Amino acid sequence: MLTIKNLCKKYGRNLAVNNLSLEVRPGEIYGFVGPNGAGKTTTMKIICGLLSATSGDITLDGVDVIRDYKKIKEKLGYMPDFFGVYDDLKVHEYLEFYASIYHIKGSRRSKLIDDLLELVDLTGKKEAYVDSLSRGMKQRLCLARSLVHNPGLLVLDEPASGMDPRARVEMKEILRNLKSMGKTIIISSHILPELAELCTSIGIIDKGRMVVSGSVSDILQQVYSKQVIRVKVLDKLEEAALIMREFPFVDKLNVGENTLQAGFEGGEAEMSRVLAALVNRQIPVASFSQLEGNLEDIFMKVTKGEEE
Repeated sequence: MLTIKNLCKKYGRNLAVNNLSLEVRPGEIYGFVGPNGAGKTTTMKIICGLLSATSGDITLDGVDVIRDYKKIKEKLGYMPDFFGVYDDLKVHEYLEFYASIYHIKGSRRSKLIDDLLELVDLTGKKEAYVDSLSRGMKQRLCLARSLVHNPGLLVLDEPASGMDPRARVEMKEILRNLKSMGKTIIISSHILPELAELCTSIGIIDKGRMVVSGSVSDILQQVYSKQVIRVKVLDKLEEAALIMREFPFVDKLNVGENTLQAGFEGGEAEMSRVLAALVNRQIPVASFSQLEGNLEDIFMKVTKGEEE
């Protein structure tokens, strides 16, 4: 669906995007993660044809974005981090305005608006004025706006910014529905645990460079070089650590408060052996699990490494 190769963007001497490459496959929800000023929004605007690139290549569904950006307008929908709404319009009038831009008329326009409002759960607000909506509702309305022309790719810059927990849950459900409809989605966010739960792939960008990219589990193995297991015990922490160190496929053991975390090379059979050894030697094991991936830990580790 989307391929970026060696993308660069300079502002004077400042290199905002530095030789960045990534690939987003059809039907993916791709999480774009990075600290403020990392280059996320710049990259997204270049994808959408809103900024010119200094160098590099971007292909969207077979179209050269950098050289033929006008051709990609109908292929993608963009929701910026700071979006404008027309407060003196009603919700349906707002969507009618954007539908008219894409020359959608008559009964087709009416049905489209009803379908979009149902999708983003705003049917009951059809006759409400935009300025009467909550922040979460306005963000859902802007998501509906980006879907007016039925694009294959959605580029969403901080779509859950400022939302309360309930509104974020509602947004996640909408994005899952869009994925089930075959949409490909690129989403940036600072709410890392929710990205890990929602996204099929993650890219972590820092200082304009792609630091690491892949599924959360793949990134975990790239960062830690192997699987990670975590064991919580009620007592005998040091004895449990000695037992785990007896196994050659366990290394880099970190001892916390009632918790042991270690690198692990092996499969389920080896995990079973470690657990059996702990239980047979009377270690009160409260939990034993393979770490599925903590995106916040990974983010802190790889961005700290870049700073050093």
